Amino acid sequence: MRQTIDLLKAHNEIKIITEPLDVELEIPHLAYLEVKRKNSKALLFTNPIDKERQISYETPVLMNLFGSFSRVQLLVGDTQEIAQEVAEMIKLKPPKSLKEALKIAPRMLNLRFLAPKIVKERGLCQEVITRGLGVDLNAIPILKTWSEDGGRFITMGQCYTQSLDGSVKNLGMYRLQVYDKNHLGLHWQIHKDSIGLLEEYRKANKKMPVSIAIGGDPLYTWCATAPLPYGLFELMLYGFIRKKRAKMVRCVSNEICVPYDADFVIEGFVEPNVMRDEGRFGDHTGFYTPIEPYPVLEVSAITQKKNPIYLATVVGKPPLEDKYLGFPTERIFLPLLQTTTPNLIDYYMPENGVFHNLILAKIEARFPRIAQQSMHAFWGVGQMSFVKHAIFVGENAPSLQDKEIVPYILNRFSVKNCLISEGVCDALDHSSPSFAQGGKLGLDCTNALEIEDKLELLDTMQLHKILSEVFSPSGKVKSVRQIYKETKNPIIIVGIDKKESLKKAFLRLERAKLESQHQESNLQNVNLLEKYMRIVVVVDELKNDLDNLYMLLWRVVNNIDAKRDIKIIGKTLLLDACDKDVSDDYLREWPKETDCSREVLDKLEKYGLLSDFGNLENFYRKFHIDKSYNTKM
Repeated sequence: MRQTIDLLKAHNEIKIITEPLDVELEIPHLAYLEVKRKNSKALLFTNPIDKERQISYETPVLMNLFGSFSRVQLLVGDTQEIAQEVAEMIKLKPPKSLKEALKIAPRMLNLRFLAPKIVKERGLCQEVITRGLGVDLNAIPILKTWSEDGGRFITMGQCYTQSLDGSVKNLGMYRLQVYDKNHLGLHWQIHKDSIGLLEEYRKANKKMPVSIAIGGDPLYTWCATAPLPYGLFELMLYGFIRKKRAKMVRCVSNEICVPYDADFVIEGFVEPNVMRDEGRFGDHTGFYTPIEPYPVLEVSAITQKKNPIYLATVVGKPPLEDKYLGFPTERIFLPLLQTTTPNLIDYYMPENGVFHNLILAKIEARFPRIAQQSMHAFWGVGQMSFVKHAIFVGENAPSLQDKEIVPYILNRFSVKNCLISEGVCDALDHSSPSFAQGGKLGLDCTNALEIEDKLELLDTMQLHKILSEVFSPSGKVKSVRQIYKETKNPIIIVGIDKKESLKKAFLRLERAKLESQHQESNLQNVNLLEKYMRIVVVVDELKNDLDNLYMLLWRVVNNIDAKRDIKIIGKTLLLDACDKDVSDDYLREWPKETDCSREVLDKLEKYGLLSDFGNLENFYRKFHIDKSYNTKM
């Protein structure tokens, strides 16, 4: 970590914050603001304090370590080169001649770096050892990020586990709630490998050893996020990228091995049959996740360097550090994804789609319905199976990150090419009717379509009048905006003061459509929809700024379940992105958003830490920092 800080200083990628700031809210809030800025810096807080407990920590806190593309390249490497090397390894074939053998020899030699090296001596991470009654998690400057979080959480912990017989090693990253001085809540979601390993120990009626490493080489932290198949140890990636074996040491109180140079190691055991409520926590979706039971780690030892650095991150509304942390994952794992989706050319996960909520993919459209084939391939592979909305375009499409990709998609949109399915969802998804399962939307925009009838454009007042009739009495239409009017299928965004479930309005329209097929309907709304509208997105007026498309997309893809909230009436797609309640047959808890504390923001401004942010109110509204983003609230 200290070598990393020197590297960041040499490249002007870090700011040193000497102002004493509280580990509760103040440090996380400043990091949350900083990472949203253009050319943001990593932040090293040299004087973290705990105002409530009157503690001044000697350990500095480092945040936003991966918070820019330039820092990712410094810390991980050239992602395109690594991806190319992965692709070459996948395509490697047995040599047919001595010349071919010599050509591939360097690549084969690199495989010797995959297996970590376990050393017998004490590691740098074990310069200071605390066991038993001396263990105290409160001695580490662990942060509380959001006002309504259930407590303090470790957010950059490398969680090391292994199978009962030790044959399978696993590394993952999970949030870890501090209950007291020697207990941590492990947010091991139902789909994660760690839960499968825990089941082995439960059946054998044995405690499961777990160790949490923090810091060390930054690549360890990225490897903890890598979506490798079950059974492949994530630190093999470390050796593949660094071209040297990861150096590891055995823990002092359990049999787990951890990186030699980690800054902190928290060791312990999990009793498989003991669960404890964990949360709430403001997560990377930008919403609080609910209180639910999860496994508990009883800490048996804490080891550390003599002068450690505490590494942490903050999650919430985009854009945040996970945008940049996910970029090398996206690039490096493209060749692996292409093995299961052979026609895949490229893919892109926009950060305001919070990764699992929206993905764009470019494919070689060689035959009819190949996009649907690719959709099912995505939904059946590892973490891609959690993706809720997938849009597929052809090989002639613009770059998936180019602003022209949206008009390209809208010019090829048709309700005939919408595939609504269902399957597993991320455990953090709040919009699905049931936990970890819900609707999915696949959109095939690979080919240009012949539009049967030209869509006529109306002005805002005319749209407002029609839509008010469509959605009455389900809600009062307060605002309407039509975007991408130059395309064949403009999007109409409707801000509504919702009074009842919009499914009632959708059902009325659906009934009218059926009636119109048999007789002249008295209701002309269906005809008006088909004539003037192709895509209608309905949002809560009070929570949305219809001019802020970045945050609008974030809220829309978070708030919809395709099977429940998308209705196709004739040639028109209607989408309900409002909050849900029991009137929508939604029986779960609809979560609050991660809004910063205005009191803490004002303190940071008073300390002079926000003086170079420009117009703060505009900044807050742009990224929905606190409730001031919408003056109507």
